[in-house]
Amino acid sequence: MDIPRRQFLLTSGSIISGAVFGAQLGRAAGRPWYEEVSREGHANFTERDPLITDIEEWLDFWTSLKINALTLSGGGMMAFYPTRIPFHRKSRFLGDRDFFGDYLRAAKKRGFRVIARVTPTNTYGDAVKAHPEWFRRNSSGKAEPRDEFAKKGEEIQDDWTYDTCVFTTYYTEQIPAILRELNSMYDIDGFFINGFPTKSPQVCYCEVCRKIGDPKSSEYRGRYDDRSVEMVRLWDSITREKKPDNVYMVTMKGSINAVQNLRRLAEVSRCMNADNQARRDNQSRTGDAPIWQCAQTVRIMQSVMKGKPMCVSTGSNSTTRILWRDVSKNSPEVKIWWAQSVAGGCGLKCTWIGGKPQDLRWREPAREFFQWHARHEQHFANRRTIANLGIVFSQSLNGSYNPPRDTQPWEYMQGLYYALLEGRFVFDFVHEDDLGAETLKKYSALILPNVATMSDEQAGQLREYVASGGSLVSTFETGLFDKRGKPREDFALGDVFGIKRVGQRQGGLGGDSHSFYARIEKPHEILSGFEGTSVLPGAEYRVPVRAAGAPILTVIPPYPGHPPEYVYPRTPQTDEPAIVMVEKGPSRLVHFPGDVDRTSWRAAHPDVLRLLQNSIRWVLRNHMPVTVMGEGMTEVFAWETEPGYAVHILNYNNPNMTYGWFLRNYPIGSQKVTIQVPEGVRISKVELLRAETSLPFKQTGRTVEFVVPRVEDYEVAGLYASGRV
Repeated sequence: MDIPRRQFLLTSGSIISGAVFGAQLGRAAGRPWYEEVSREGHANFTERDPLITDIEEWLDFWTSLKINALTLSGGGMMAFYPTRIPFHRKSRFLGDRDFFGDYLRAAKKRGFRVIARVTPTNTYGDAVKAHPEWFRRNSSGKAEPRDEFAKKGEEIQDDWTYDTCVFTTYYTEQIPAILRELNSMYDIDGFFINGFPTKSPQVCYCEVCRKIGDPKSSEYRGRYDDRSVEMVRLWDSITREKKPDNVYMVTMKGSINAVQNLRRLAEVSRCMNADNQARRDNQSRTGDAPIWQCAQTVRIMQSVMKGKPMCVSTGSNSTTRILWRDVSKNSPEVKIWWAQSVAGGCGLKCTWIGGKPQDLRWREPAREFFQWHARHEQHFANRRTIANLGIVFSQSLNGSYNPPRDTQPWEYMQGLYYALLEGRFVFDFVHEDDLGAETLKKYSALILPNVATMSDEQAGQLREYVASGGSLVSTFETGLFDKRGKPREDFALGDVFGIKRVGQRQGGLGGDSHSFYARIEKPHEILSGFEGTSVLPGAEYRVPVRAAGAPILTVIPPYPGHPPEYVYPRTPQTDEPAIVMVEKGPSRLVHFPGDVDRTSWRAAHPDVLRLLQNSIRWVLRNHMPVTVMGEGMTEVFAWETEPGYAVHILNYNNPNMTYGWFLRNYPIGSQKVTIQVPEGVRISKVELLRAETSLPFKQTGRTVEFVVPRVEDYEVAGLYASGRV
């Protein structure tokens, strides 16, 4: 298969991606230490830990994981050392002991780098009385207790905790004082600021915030982003005061429903940690996110960090919708999260809460996976992804878009993501604020999953991308609003797709009324697999459009679904397109006027899924640099690595894929892998890293083929290459 330059750009001038809080390429002299860390432990202290923790026993465990760095709770909400800062409350069980210092010094003897965890987001009621200006207020002007067992509306209690406000001097004076004190007292290598920034702006009505404006407005969100960047710069500068290579790890929260502008944070960050420890109910009506949530988080970080180090705090505790944080997460569940981390280009991180766990079942899976990772570390030293398909990730959609009734902004991405995984596509996320020519030149096609909020500048960048030969797939209301959610008269990319809006958003009738249908008007390769029917399920919501040319699919309006006597179309045929396709030179363009991506996620109908996948293959002209063919639900990552190449196959084939926990692994059988390498590159060996065995392979010109006989939970094919640029 011939792959054009746009589809497989592997030049020496390309950005090195996949830098991790760990496995990064090129162990060059003078590089900061945090780019060399590949495995990390994270001990979250409880207040009682100074009494019950056996530090040496813990360090024996951390050593068995072959970690390079260790994060320890230092202070903020609660200090685990003899602090002298007013209103920085010490653990009640600390006494005269320096628990943090003891743990740090013992870790240093083992050769670990130590990062201090500091929590700025809440502190105790005695501080509320002394510094009322530090705290978040409700619309009535009251500071509300954070404690689960506190009663709302009662008087301030010294031993309850209260949320602080980011716009106050708590963040610019109190937290800096804590950071400087820790820096002055201990040989610290960095700071992790826990819980900040949040996935979306705080809602606060303190005096400072009232002057800023409505906390739910786009103006407030912008000011919150400004403040977040300001705090990162301040705290990072304090971190470096002792040693220039001390690192401040910025927190990412929220995965695909994050509102906080991660691109701006990444621009001022040297290292990012995703505080995303398990599947949570912020992405799902059923209470749990799909198993691939960690992979989505990693893809987002990759899109903004641009090769800088990053990791994911994978909790071994039971952190589901109903919390049992002293109980282990199920082994298959936590191991597939670690697998997603390293497959996506992150370092490994093992997190536990509490110094004397009663449940130790999590430790052996951690040892097995971390030790395996250490044995094969060279194959996780990533240069760049091998993907010619980019998915535009829109954070402004999460913050500024008003979706249809009973829908959520993240559902468009989730539906598309499912279609991509089921179709075995290799792809990257591209942040909405990073659509310049230098970023987009490696992609043959971009997908815009209802990127409804789009600036004029972004529309111009996408217009230039198409003019340079790139292809697009977009859905629903893409470009119908500006970045702040203000409606446009027509689509920002209407001229590109050749479409005009001819009506307002329609759909969501509910009850016994059907959603829209799509009538097949003429054959096309996008309609492959639909033989034997003239009608297909359509989207739940749509925007009526007009386009030039005769459509291959047209809209059939909804009609009753009950009683049976009423189930027939009142308008059996229209000329309104259900899909718009355009070819402009080498560019292929597809626009779905309906929310087929979200509909696919809600309904899981295979016809809608296939229509999306066929459209993506059509715009790619079936040119994909890596293919993995076989049975089972998988996610595939592919990288150019230090030794050569690596193809990661994550096995999601499990009845608990989208709800609950993996109870056990459901292995899948043989997977045929085909990878296109640049001209002149020769593959000398292919290894399976999980099975730890060599594989037979065949290379014909640029095409390399081999078969992975079985995937238990996760497999990596490591290819050794010579003759590369």
